[in-house]
Amino acid sequence: MILALDMGNTNIVVGGIDDEQTYFVERITTDLIKTSLEYAVSIKNILEIHHIDASEIEGAIISSVVPPLNATLSSAIKKILGFRPKLVGSGMKTGLNIHMDNPKTVGSDLIVGAVAAIKEYPCPLIIIDMGTATTICAVDAGGSYIGGIIYPGLKISLETLSSRTAQLPNISLDIPPRVIGKNTIDCMRSGIMYGNAGMLDGIIDRMEQELGAKATILATGGLSRFIAPLCRHTIIYEEDLMLKGLLILYNKNK
Repeated sequence: MILALDMGNTNIVVGGIDDEQTYFVERITTDLIKTSLEYAVSIKNILEIHHIDASEIEGAIISSVVPPLNATLSSAIKKILGFRPKLVGSGMKTGLNIHMDNPKTVGSDLIVGAVAAIKEYPCPLIIIDMGTATTICAVDAGGSYIGGIIYPGLKISLETLSSRTAQLPNISLDIPPRVIGKNTIDCMRSGIMYGNAGMLDGIIDRMEQELGAKATILATGGLSRFIAPLCRHTIIYEEDLMLKGLLILYNKNK
């Protein structure tokens, strides 16, 4: 088993995985103020909750979009396991052809997701990750990463709406019963939920036109499971996509 960590701007997904199965998936808050000891305690507690001894873990790997915390998290893992994790980044073998203006600037999370998707699904692919930001990237029929889009995440949009408007409250992300809302809260829910679903459908249509073929569409990230069912396209929700990609990269770079 390896310890795989996907560090985003809001949460760090911590998972235990090997070629046979995913043993656990948990989330801890991304916090720039926390020390390596505090992160070590959080990760150690996760292992203990799932009755996993540190000796059972043969290696570790991190994907990060928060560079200031890379050293802190790496140090935390060394405190628990006695060795430093691998870090997804420039110089790591990925097996992925990246057709971008500057391949080195592509986020490690996008690379990890694409690597996992290519192994398990037919190309072309469209991969949606809904977190703090929503990213949608495309892999062509030949298995090359060709780019994508980034736009503000669902929660950022909702928080901005509530904070910048005096009469609109904070709301939960329940799925509204209909698109046409009958009160302020239902109107807001409908706008944020069906609005995001509509954006995904529209982007998928345009990406498939540029790809020149129907694509396999995958979604990951904590918020995707709420939005994907509202879309008109068939979207496969893959909760463990990032962990699977991290395992593949770990094995490629032993």
